[in-house]
Amino acid sequence: MHKLSLKTPLDIEKMILSGKKLAYVRDQTAKFIKHGITSLELDQIATRLIKEVGAVPSFSMVRGYHHATCININDEVVHSVPTNRKIKSGDVVSLDVGLCFDGWHSDTSITVAVGTSTSSINNFLTIGRRSVKKAIEVCIAGNRVWDLSHAMQTTVENAGYGVVTALTGHGIGRYLHEEPAVPCFEAQDYKHSPLLRVGMVLAIEIMYAQGSGEVVYKNDDGWTICTRDGKIAGLFEETVAITKDGPLILTK
Repeated sequence: MHKLSLKTPLDIEKMILSGKKLAYVRDQTAKFIKHGITSLELDQIATRLIKEVGAVPSFSMVRGYHHATCININDEVVHSVPTNRKIKSGDVVSLDVGLCFDGWHSDTSITVAVGTSTSSINNFLTIGRRSVKKAIEVCIAGNRVWDLSHAMQTTVENAGYGVVTALTGHGIGRYLHEEPAVPCFEAQDYKHSPLLRVGMVLAIEIMYAQGSGEVVYKNDDGWTICTRDGKIAGLFEETVAITKDGPLILTK
Protein backbone atom coordinates (compact mmCIF):
# COMPACT_ATOMS: atom_id res chain seq x y z
CA MET A 1 0.00 0.00 0.00
CA HIS A 2 1.36 3.41 -0.98
CA LYS A 3 1.78 6.27 1.48
CA LEU A 4 -1.05 8.65 2.30
CA SER A 5 -1.26 11.70 0.06
CA LEU A 6 -3.54 14.64 0.80
CA LYS A 7 -5.25 15.93 -2.31
CA THR A 8 -5.58 19.60 -3.22
CA PRO A 9 -8.94 21.04 -4.31
CA LEU A 10 -7.67 20.82 -7.91
CA ASP A 11 -6.73 17.17 -7.39
CA ILE A 12 -10.21 16.45 -6.09
CA GLU A 13 -11.76 18.17 -9.10
CA LYS A 14 -9.81 15.75 -11.29
CA MET A 15 -10.88 12.82 -9.13
CA ILE A 16 -14.50 13.92 -9.51
CA LEU A 17 -14.12 13.37 -13.26
CA SER A 18 -12.62 9.93 -12.65
CA GLY A 19 -15.41 9.04 -10.25
CA LYS A 20 -18.18 10.19 -12.57
CA LYS A 21 -16.79 8.11 -15.39
CA LEU A 22 -16.55 5.09 -13.12
CA ALA A 23 -20.10 5.53 -11.85
CA TYR A 24 -21.27 5.49 -15.47
CA VAL A 25 -19.29 2.32 -16.20
CA ARG A 26 -20.61 0.64 -13.05
CA ASP A 27 -24.24 1.52 -13.69
CA GLN A 28 -24.15 0.57 -17.38
CA THR A 29 -22.38 -2.72 -16.72
CA ALA A 30 -24.81 -3.56 -13.92
CA LYS A 31 -27.69 -3.46 -16.41
CA PHE A 32 -26.26 -6.60 -18.00
CA ILE A 33 -26.14 -8.65 -14.78
CA LYS A 34 -28.87 -11.05 -15.84
CA HIS A 35 -29.57 -14.76 -16.11
CA GLY A 36 -27.39 -16.43 -18.74
CA ILE A 37 -24.52 -13.95 -19.00
CA THR A 38 -21.04 -15.02 -17.92
CA SER A 39 -18.83 -13.06 -15.56
CA LEU A 40 -16.23 -12.86 -18.33
CA GLU A 41 -18.78 -11.26 -20.66
CA LEU A 42 -19.56 -8.70 -17.95
CA ASP A 43 -15.86 -7.98 -17.63
CA GLN A 44 -15.59 -7.46 -21.38
CA ILE A 45 -18.49 -5.00 -21.27
CA ALA A 46 -16.85 -3.03 -18.45
CA THR A 47 -13.51 -3.04 -20.27
CA ARG A 48 -15.12 -1.63 -23.41
CA LEU A 49 -16.96 1.07 -21.47
CA ILE A 50 -13.82 2.12 -19.60
CA LYS A 51 -12.00 2.54 -22.90
CA GLU A 52 -14.94 4.45 -24.38
CA VAL A 53 -14.76 7.06 -21.60
CA GLY A 54 -11.04 7.51 -22.21
CA ALA A 55 -9.83 5.71 -19.10
CA VAL A 56 -7.77 2.65 -18.20
CA PRO A 57 -8.91 -0.27 -15.99
CA SER A 58 -7.28 0.17 -12.57
CA PHE A 59 -7.41 -3.51 -11.69
CA SER A 60 -5.40 -4.51 -14.76
CA MET A 61 -2.55 -2.43 -13.30
CA VAL A 62 -2.38 -4.76 -10.30
CA ARG A 63 0.48 -7.21 -10.78
CA GLY A 64 -0.76 -10.59 -11.94
CA TYR A 65 -4.37 -9.50 -12.54
CA HIS A 66 -5.61 -9.24 -16.12
CA HIS A 67 -9.19 -8.00 -15.90
CA ALA A 68 -11.11 -4.75 -15.42
CA THR A 69 -13.46 -6.16 -12.80
CA CYS A 70 -13.94 -8.68 -10.06
CA ILE A 71 -17.30 -10.44 -10.36
CA ASN A 72 -18.27 -12.21 -7.15
CA ILE A 73 -21.15 -14.70 -7.12
CA ASN A 74 -23.03 -15.88 -4.01
CA ASP A 75 -20.43 -16.99 -1.43
CA GLU A 76 -17.60 -15.18 -3.22
CA VAL A 77 -16.66 -12.06 -1.27
CA VAL A 78 -13.97 -10.28 -3.31
CA HIS A 79 -11.33 -10.61 -6.03
CA SER A 80 -13.18 -13.25 -8.04
CA VAL A 81 -11.61 -13.64 -11.48
CA PRO A 82 -14.09 -13.37 -14.38
CA THR A 83 -14.68 -16.74 -16.07
CA ASN A 84 -17.12 -18.51 -18.38
CA ARG A 85 -19.34 -19.34 -15.41
CA LYS A 86 -22.91 -18.37 -16.23
CA ILE A 87 -24.91 -16.24 -13.85
CA LYS A 88 -28.35 -17.61 -13.12
CA SER A 89 -31.59 -16.38 -11.64
CA GLY A 90 -31.43 -16.41 -7.85
CA ASP A 91 -27.71 -15.57 -7.72
CA VAL A 92 -26.36 -12.66 -5.71
CA VAL A 93 -23.67 -10.91 -7.75
CA SER A 94 -21.27 -8.14 -6.83
CA LEU A 95 -19.50 -6.01 -9.42
CA ASP A 96 -16.22 -4.46 -8.28
CA VAL A 97 -14.60 -2.11 -10.78
CA GLY A 98 -12.01 0.66 -10.87
CA LEU A 99 -10.58 2.98 -13.47
CA CYS A 100 -7.77 5.48 -13.88
CA PHE A 101 -8.47 8.73 -15.72
CA ASP A 102 -5.77 11.35 -16.24
CA GLY A 103 -3.66 9.58 -13.63
CA TRP A 104 -6.36 9.45 -10.94
CA HIS A 105 -7.96 6.23 -9.72
CA SER A 106 -11.50 5.60 -8.49
CA ASP A 107 -13.02 2.40 -7.12
CA THR A 108 -16.59 1.22 -6.56
CA SER A 109 -18.68 -1.89 -5.92
CA ILE A 110 -22.33 -2.85 -5.91
CA THR A 111 -24.21 -6.07 -5.22
CA VAL A 112 -27.47 -7.08 -6.90
CA ALA A 113 -29.90 -9.97 -6.83
CA VAL A 114 -30.49 -11.66 -10.19
CA GLY A 115 -34.08 -12.32 -11.22
CA THR A 116 -36.73 -12.73 -8.56
CA SER A 117 -35.34 -11.97 -5.12
CA THR A 118 -36.45 -12.91 -1.62
CA SER A 119 -37.23 -10.58 1.26
CA SER A 120 -34.23 -12.06 3.07
CA ILE A 121 -31.83 -11.13 0.28
CA ASN A 122 -33.45 -7.72 -0.20
CA ASN A 123 -32.94 -6.95 3.48
CA PHE A 124 -29.35 -8.21 3.33
CA LEU A 125 -28.52 -5.87 0.45
CA THR A 126 -30.34 -2.94 2.04
CA ILE A 127 -28.20 -3.31 5.16
CA GLY A 128 -25.00 -3.28 3.10
CA ARG A 129 -25.96 -0.08 1.32
CA ARG A 130 -27.03 1.48 4.60
CA SER A 131 -23.74 0.63 6.31
CA VAL A 132 -21.72 2.48 3.67
CA LYS A 133 -24.12 5.43 3.85
CA LYS A 134 -23.66 5.58 7.62
CA ALA A 135 -19.87 5.48 7.22
CA ILE A 136 -19.92 8.29 4.68
CA GLU A 137 -21.98 10.44 7.04
CA VAL A 138 -19.14 10.41 9.59
CA CYS A 139 -16.42 10.88 6.97
CA ILE A 140 -15.60 14.31 8.38
CA ALA A 141 -12.26 15.95 9.16
CA GLY A 142 -11.52 15.58 12.87
CA ASN A 143 -13.17 12.18 13.13
CA ARG A 144 -11.13 8.99 12.84
CA VAL A 145 -11.18 5.96 10.59
CA TRP A 146 -12.59 4.14 13.63
CA ASP A 147 -15.81 6.15 13.27
CA LEU A 148 -16.31 4.77 9.76
CA SER A 149 -15.43 1.25 10.86
CA HIS A 150 -17.79 1.45 13.83
CA ALA A 151 -20.65 2.71 11.65
CA MET A 152 -20.31 -0.17 9.21
CA GLN A 153 -19.76 -2.92 11.77
CA THR A 154 -22.63 -1.94 14.04
CA THR A 155 -25.06 -1.51 11.14
CA VAL A 156 -24.23 -4.97 9.80
CA GLU A 157 -24.00 -6.84 13.09
CA ASN A 158 -27.14 -5.26 14.55
CA ALA A 159 -28.99 -6.75 11.57
CA GLY A 160 -27.63 -10.21 12.36
CA TYR A 161 -24.93 -10.43 9.70
CA GLY A 162 -21.14 -10.77 9.91
CA VAL A 163 -18.42 -8.38 8.72
CA VAL A 164 -15.33 -9.64 6.94
CA THR A 165 -12.25 -8.83 9.01
CA ALA A 166 -9.57 -10.24 6.69
CA LEU A 167 -9.69 -7.32 4.24
CA THR A 168 -10.18 -3.56 4.31
CA GLY A 169 -11.03 -0.51 2.27
CA HIS A 170 -8.24 1.96 1.54
CA GLY A 171 -7.09 5.39 0.55
CA ILE A 172 -6.99 6.12 -3.18
CA GLY A 173 -5.59 8.70 -5.57
CA ARG A 174 -2.57 8.48 -7.85
CA TYR A 175 -2.44 4.85 -6.73
CA LEU A 176 -5.32 2.41 -6.42
CA HIS A 177 -4.28 1.43 -2.90
CA GLU A 178 -3.00 4.15 -0.58
CA GLU A 179 -2.92 4.61 3.17
CA PRO A 180 -4.87 4.59 5.36
CA ALA A 181 -6.51 1.19 5.58
CA VAL A 182 -10.26 1.61 6.11
CA PRO A 183 -11.58 -1.51 7.87
CA CYS A 184 -15.31 -2.25 7.98
CA PHE A 185 -14.73 -3.38 11.57
CA GLU A 186 -13.13 -1.86 14.67
CA ALA A 187 -9.57 -2.99 13.97
CA GLN A 188 -7.90 -0.85 16.65
CA ASP A 189 -8.86 1.37 19.55
CA TYR A 190 -10.13 4.85 18.84
CA LYS A 191 -7.09 6.90 19.83
CA HIS A 192 -4.72 4.87 17.64
CA SER A 193 -6.98 5.04 14.59
CA PRO A 194 -5.89 7.43 11.79
CA LEU A 195 -7.28 10.95 12.00
CA LEU A 196 -9.43 12.06 9.09
CA ARG A 197 -8.10 15.17 7.37
CA VAL A 198 -9.27 17.47 4.59
CA GLY A 199 -7.80 16.20 1.33
CA MET A 200 -8.05 12.52 2.13
CA VAL A 201 -9.83 10.39 -0.47
CA LEU A 202 -11.03 6.98 0.69
CA ALA A 203 -12.49 3.88 -0.92
CA ILE A 204 -15.06 3.05 1.76
CA GLU A 205 -16.02 -0.59 1.43
CA ILE A 206 -18.29 -2.96 3.31
CA MET A 207 -17.54 -6.66 2.92
CA TYR A 208 -20.04 -8.77 4.83
CA ALA A 209 -21.94 -12.04 4.81
CA GLN A 210 -25.13 -13.69 5.96
CA GLY A 211 -22.92 -15.94 8.10
CA SER A 212 -19.83 -15.36 10.21
CA GLY A 213 -17.75 -13.36 7.76
CA GLU A 214 -14.80 -15.76 7.99
CA VAL A 215 -13.19 -16.26 4.58
CA VAL A 216 -10.98 -18.67 2.62
CA TYR A 217 -9.36 -18.69 -0.81
CA LYS A 218 -11.30 -20.54 -3.51
CA ASN A 219 -10.71 -22.00 -6.98
CA ASP A 220 -6.91 -22.22 -6.63
CA ASP A 221 -6.56 -19.09 -8.77
CA GLY A 222 -4.80 -17.17 -6.02
CA TRP A 223 -7.43 -14.43 -6.06
CA THR A 224 -10.98 -15.53 -5.31
CA ILE A 225 -11.96 -15.19 -1.65
CA CYS A 226 -15.22 -16.72 -0.41
CA THR A 227 -17.04 -17.24 2.87
CA ARG A 228 -15.78 -20.21 4.86
CA ASP A 229 -19.31 -21.39 5.66
CA GLY A 230 -20.61 -20.96 2.10
CA LYS A 231 -23.11 -18.25 3.08
CA ILE A 232 -24.02 -15.40 0.73
CA ALA A 233 -21.67 -12.39 0.73
CA GLY A 234 -22.20 -8.75 -0.17
CA LEU A 235 -19.97 -5.86 -1.24
CA PHE A 236 -20.63 -2.13 -1.55
CA GLU A 237 -18.03 0.57 -2.08
CA GLU A 238 -17.83 4.27 -2.86
CA THR A 239 -14.88 6.61 -3.41
CA VAL A 240 -15.29 9.57 -1.06
CA ALA A 241 -13.30 12.79 -0.64
CA ILE A 242 -13.06 14.60 2.69
CA THR A 243 -13.50 18.32 2.04
CA LYS A 244 -13.82 21.34 4.30
CA ASP A 245 -17.56 21.15 3.65
CA GLY A 246 -17.84 17.47 4.54
CA PRO A 247 -17.84 14.19 2.59
CA LEU A 248 -18.11 14.25 -1.19
CA ILE A 249 -19.05 11.01 -2.97
CA LEU A 250 -17.05 10.87 -6.19
CA THR A 251 -18.56 7.68 -7.62
CA LYS A 252 -22.09 8.87 -8.22
